Amino acid sequence: MGPRRGIFAGENPFEIARRWLAEAEAAEPNDPNAIALATVDPEGLPNVRMVLLKEIAPDAFVFFTNYESAKGEEIEASGKAAFVMHWKSLRRQVRVRGTVLRESADRSDAYYGSRALGSRIGAWASRQSRPLSSKAALMEAVTREGLKRGTHPERPPFWGGYRIVPVEIEFWADGEFRLHDRFRWRRADPEAGWDVQRLSP
Repeated sequence: MGPRRGIFAGENPFEIARRWLAEAEAAEPNDPNAIALATVDPEGLPNVRMVLLKEIAPDAFVFFTNYESAKGEEIEASGKAAFVMHWKSLRRQVRVRGTVLRESADRSDAYYGSRALGSRIGAWASRQSRPLSSKAALMEAVTREGLKRGTHPERPPFWGGYRIVPVEIEFWADGEFRLHDRFRWRRADPEAGWDVQRLSP
């Protein structure tokens, strides 16, 4: 493989991903940190949905959700997930596959406390992914939880962060005539070193 130059340069894939995300934040009109998160149910049927990536840590990609949601239950059962982050403005994407761990309680508390009060109350009120009789019923639950929890609610025990620890990261950039540039970083486990390969488009 020839040397990786330009937007692909670097010896740490997390740093490259952070650099790309920073460029997207300046160019993408909406939610540059949106990822399409894929999990599988107990029968192996895939599920995918958009969530917001909240941090690219030194060793993981972090997002927050309801642990009792469909994605939470599927993650708890398999311990694995994948996602793609795609920026139309940059014509680039990052694909990640790996194992998933719960974020620490302290870090989940800190992020929960940084959210708008309405979002914090909403986390208590919504039984995410469960059937809902009406929007009015949801708003009643929000009002009820708001009165119950006050202006400084604690983080719900069923809500917090997940860390995706990758074994594979692929950086993709659009090329003329669909001759795209792709570099895949792969390792056997999170303690191993990375092997980097250029892939055919």
